[in-house]
Amino acid sequence: MATSLPDDRAVEATLRAVLSDVLGLAPARVAGFEADTALFGALPEFDSMAVAGLLTELEERLGILIEDHEIDADLLESFGSLLAFARMKALR
Repeated sequence: MATSLPDDRAVEATLRAVLSDVLGLAPARVAGFEADTALFGALPEFDSMAVAGLLTELEERLGILIEDHEIDADLLESFGSLLAFARMKALR
């Protein structure tokens, strides 16, 4: 029986697409992000205003709910930390 739940690769692809779309980054640039690629504070495009848009897009595209208490600086620090969070939320 087919399932509509995202898999590991789909979550990563969605996160990369959201980063590209919300931050206005070239898809090729986002494709090169590694787990330790710094995000918040390192990318001028990823400021406090962009955080809300990014999280909203992740919720919509992954069909998840992100609670305010789940968001902290560590979560937004790197591509790897944000990806781990998105996977945890989407693949439960």
